[in-house]
Parts: sequence; structure tokens; C-alpha cells
Amino acid sequence: MTSLRGTLAPGSPDYVYLPFEVPSGTAELKVSYTYDKPSKPPGTPGNALDIGLFDERGVEVGGPGFRGWSGGARTEFFVRGDDATPGYLPGPMNPGTWHIALGPYTVAPQGLSYEVTVTLTPGEPGAAPQPVYPPARARGRGRDWYRGDCHLHSWHSDGRRTPAEIAALARAAGLDFINSSDHNTNASHAHWADAAGDDLLVLLGEEVTTRNGHVLALGTDPGTFVDWRHRARDRRWAHFAREIRRAGGLVVPAHPYADCVGCSWKFGFAEADAVEVWNGLWTPDDEVALAAWDGLLVASVRENGDWLPAMGDSDAHRDPDVVGHPQTVVLAEELSREAILEGLRAGRSYVAESRAVSLEFTVTADSGEQAGVGERLAVGADTPVTARLAVSGAPRCSVRFVTDQGVLLRSDPLPVSGAGVVEWRTTAAYAAYVRAELRHETALGPVPGAMAAFTNPVFLGAA
Repeated sequence: MTSLRGTLAPGSPDYVYLPFEVPSGTAELKVSYTYDKPSKPPGTPGNALDIGLFDERGVEVGGPGFRGWSGGARTEFFVRGDDATPGYLPGPMNPGTWHIALGPYTVAPQGLSYEVTVTLTPGEPGAAPQPVYPPARARGRGRDWYRGDCHLHSWHSDGRRTPAEIAALARAAGLDFINSSDHNTNASHAHWADAAGDDLLVLLGEEVTTRNGHVLALGTDPGTFVDWRHRARDRRWAHFAREIRRAGGLVVPAHPYADCVGCSWKFGFAEADAVEVWNGLWTPDDEVALAAWDGLLVASVRENGDWLPAMGDSDAHRDPDVVGHPQTVVLAEELSREAILEGLRAGRSYVAESRAVSLEFTVTADSGEQAGVGERLAVGADTPVTARLAVSGAPRCSVRFVTDQGVLLRSDPLPVSGAGVVEWRTTAAYAAYVRAELRHETALGPVPGAMAAFTNPVFLGAA
């Protein structure tokens, strides 16, 4: 047994590495740790210390040595050849210098004193299991609108639910697909196969949780690990974004305006494929994200460039977090990884608070040409067009049509049946794009209510 002790001062490095030796013939490695939590002045962060493990291959950022990360969710873990604590990877117990990785998330003014205990058990290492991953295609319904939640945490990071429990909740929420997104680990990837099925597509990914914001690596190749140990000032983000795309995934900044330490997005959106505008229950953070995203739409029109689709996810960790609140509804050719990611990348999607809410949003020219969500209606600047939103499952909600000028239509509340149709006439000269919002009724007059659903835009005019 080895004890590793030390004290970290405020302003310590983001990650501190504690080396220890693993001899030949080691069957199991156990780690436990404690740290002090002194009283602190009001409004000042206290001590919070994350932990992870790197093997004899080293701690180089982006290197092959990663063996697991539990953040602050666990005080102990083990690794063997044939098994490991959730969040950690079983595999070879090769001799050499291994490292405990400590992440001082926040440090009190008095400093942070820690003790890490490493216990090695000799014996014959177990054989590493052959990973089995969920299939890349489910039965589906052909070309259709599919509902998904792409930001979910299991007990492989700081969640409290197993993959099987999450899958059961996803099915109950009417979802067709989900994405595994545990913090800074790919350890759950080999534990989702039994949870998937003909009725539920499971995509694999990671929430890359840096000190300058979180990003979903969405739908990457099975087993893909994306390193999180960098800040915007390190100028390494573009490299890791390309790594996500090389692994077949999408780059989706998560809750970009959240106010928890390290949560707000500082890397910019040049490398993003989509952005998570709605995260969990609708809050002021989401309202700010929505306004900022709308500003990006205006910039894309001004610069005649690519635009960034919006998504919504639950970020569910544990009870009472609701899987599928909200959910992204995407038009895809089939229920497969490739088709779902293509639909999300193209912005052929809308976000709804639950499966009860369904939208159909189109813009049609008088001459008959029509475009749907995420598409462009190529018409002359002065050609009259009709934006039409058909809604079901949204009692007493109001519709807002939003353009590059702002909100240009606010409807009366829908009837208690929750169904209705709202139309609005405009031209490409007056509106470069139109998107729809569905808001809950509010007693505060013009103040917008909580979101019930919103669409990606339909663009108007020549490309």
C-alpha cells in the first residue's frame, strides 16, 4: 500500500500527476482518496478535487495512457484486467510508472490537503474482455421524424443510473435514439449493447469537460476517447474538434452560458457542428443561449456562410432529472447513426419539451415551392411566402415567429386541446429566415414564457 500526500494552493495547475510504480505480476489496483474541506468565506468556492488514472503509457495530453476518470463522483475505484469500476477501463496491468491524475476543480483560500492510497494486489492478471458495442442501426420507420436525447450521464461518470435504467426511461419518454455522454471517459461504450434494441438506437460519445466549457462528442466511433485537459489559451481545441469529426462524430458545445465553474463555452463556435441551446429545465441560461444563437444566424446571413443548427437535451444525471426533457426531433432517412447525425448536422430538426409536443413548420411560396426546417426556399426578394406552423400537444401555448429582425408575430394562446395552426405572410426582402417558437402562457404580458418547443430556421431568398 502506498500513500501519496500533498497540499494544493489556490492557483494550482489544472491537473497534478502523482507517479507510482506497478510491478510485474499485479492483478488489481485499488485507489481511494480523501481531502480536507475547511470552512470558507461566504461566496468563495470550497475544495473540490477530481481524480483519474493513467497507465504506464504516460500522461501526455492526447496520448494513449488514459485508464479512467471519475471526477468528484467517487472516493475510490479499482482496475483489473477483466473488470473496473464504472468510469474506468479494464485491461492490461503492465508494469511501469502509472499516475494518479488530480484535478483541483476549486480550491479554498486555505489550500487543499489530500491523501491518495494505492493498494496493489499481486496475482495473475485477468483477461481483458472483448468489448461489444450497440449496433449502428435500429429498425426505425424509414424516412421520418425521430426523437432523441443526446446529453445523458450514467454511473460511468457523475450520473446515478445504469445504462439499462437510462434506456428504460428513454423508451418511456418516447425516444427513438439516445447518445452516451459521460464526462471525460469512454468507459461506458462497451456497456450499452444490452440496452439498445430494434426500438432504440444508442449512439456513443463523451462530454468533453474542460475548464473553459463542455462539448458533446456526439455519435463517435465506439471506443473513441477525446482528451479534455486543455483550455482555450492552449490553442489545442481545433485539433480535438477535428479528432471528433475523424471519429465520425459531431462537435456540439453544451449549455454554453451555464454559470457553474468551467461550464460556459470559451472556445468560440468556428469548430462546432451544432450547439445545445436548451439544456434541461428552461432557465435564464437557455434564454441567453437562444438569443446568442439567433445572433449567429444573423451573422451567417450577413456573411452568406454556413449556419449553426440548435439542439436541446436533458443533461439528466439522476432522479428527479427527466430523460427526454427536452428532446431533439430530427428528420432522418432511417434510424441509423449515419442518418441521425446527418439530419442533426443539416439542422432538419426542432426541439420539444416532451413527446406530447409535435410541430410541422414549412414556408411556401405562392407559386407552390416549399421548404421545411433547416432548408432554404430560393425565391425572389419580393415573392410573397407563407410561414405555417401546425402544433399539437401544447395547450395554452403561444406561437412566435422570429426573423433576423426579431419577433414579428405573437399569436394568441392555443386552445386547451393543444392543437392549432398559425400562418404569417412575408417576403425574403423582409425576413432572411423564419423560425418558430412555442411558449407557455405567461401572466406577465409581453414577457416570454418558458419554452415548449422551437424550430431551426427556414432561410428565404437566393443562397
